[in-house]
Amino acid sequence: MTEVVGGADDSESVGEDYSEVRYLHPKPTAPKTYGFNELLSRLVGYRLQSVQFIGSYVQLGFDLAASPDAPVLTCEVMPVVDRPAGPVSDREPGYADALRSLIGEQVAATSEAAGQGIRIDFGAAALMMRPGVADLRGPVIAMLSDFSDGSSESWRPGSGAFDYLV
Repeated sequence: MTEVVGGADDSESVGEDYSEVRYLHPKPTAPKTYGFNELLSRLVGYRLQSVQFIGSYVQLGFDLAASPDAPVLTCEVMPVVDRPAGPVSDREPGYADALRSLIGEQVAATSEAAGQGIRIDFGAAALMMRPGVADLRGPVIAMLSDFSDGSSESWRPGSGAFDYLV
């Protein structure tokens, strides 16, 4: 029994590639495996354009002159600003200023690893997200979105870089 419909007739050989052939049961594709730092690393070279505090979360907007992308990192868990003078966390004096001081800075590197959370380096300072259970405010830790190709990523407790939060 043949599993194709349309386009092919008896005079055409089976197995040739015909664009008009549709499969009744498409061949399943293997699920895409998650690549640590795959999407996050696309921020390298981008400049932090904006920091918006919205209720209990913060949105970080990025831009790059040569790209139509305007990615946004939405942090449901507030990131720690790691500076040479020491880290500054949410609810500490100077936190908002430390975060805003990164506006205009270019992303130099990113890292993401199992059990280590995520990190965005800006040269002299970095943003780190490695929350504890008490820091969680909902089912999502952070989300990176708004790439022109539709790519996005959500980080959740108990998986990937945050697999230690179970």
